[in-house]
Amino acid sequence: MSHSTLSIRRQCELLGVNRSRLYYAAVPISEGTQSVMNAIDEEFTAHPFTGVKRMAEVLRRTYGLVINVKRVRRLMREMGLMAVYPKPRTTQAVIEHAKYPCLIRRLRIDHADQVWCSDITYIRMLRGFMYLVAIMDYFSRYVLSWSVSNTLESLFCLDALDEALRISTPEIFHSDQGKQYTCGDFTDELKRHEIAISMSGRGRCFDNILQERLWRTVKYEEVYLNEYEGGHHLIRSLGTYYDYYNKRRPHMSLGYRTPAEVYEQSRRSLRSAPATPPLREATVLQQA
Repeated sequence: MSHSTLSIRRQCELLGVNRSRLYYAAVPISEGTQSVMNAIDEEFTAHPFTGVKRMAEVLRRTYGLVINVKRVRRLMREMGLMAVYPKPRTTQAVIEHAKYPCLIRRLRIDHADQVWCSDITYIRMLRGFMYLVAIMDYFSRYVLSWSVSNTLESLFCLDALDEALRISTPEIFHSDQGKQYTCGDFTDELKRHEIAISMSGRGRCFDNILQERLWRTVKYEEVYLNEYEGGHHLIRSLGTYYDYYNKRRPHMSLGYRTPAEVYEQSRRSLRSAPATPPLREATVLQQA
């Protein structure tokens, strides 16, 4: 797809096509490396507190893969994996990217579109791998949008954000401090829609715990049961699964209702609720 005056983003907007899905080709890697990465993914999904050294030992004991710590560390970084436990500062932040405080740590989340959260995960395929990003409503667990890519560039995260904003607009958007979320293109889009930006604190394991639970569910109920032959197969299968997850899979934490039911019911309640009267000036001054 090419055009002398229209950007790829604008062309895709006009055609209703998600940009990142133009880049679905699997990453070419050796069969041996693919096996190691798949094993790391399975172990990390089951035990997300597993660090590099323990991962190397688990791969040897459980999977029969003799691999040194340096290679495990490199592959985990390539997969975007980091053990969820408080630890020293071991990664270099992108200096020019702004960081934001965590706004949800003590927040009472009680309605839809109050907080959206997002994260990225590794998806194994028959030959190669992809990355998956999803944006979820924190209150209802409703997955508003998702996108896939064969790189960790910010493009597919912006696609997912664009798609979610066609549905609604949150008060707060929460993510980790990954470069995909701290880059100017992403934060500028949030600011343009007057959305407050929240990010997990460094070493804070559970600031984005619902996204970790979502990945666990998606992988055990969909990814590990399939061998995706290519990007189109992956996209079709994920589309079918997320439709099931949102509309037909009851959640115990939601009183055995589906995320779609809770999301729509909460939005209807908010639309029918009387508007909150503005504070009088005297009250504002008193509280200031």
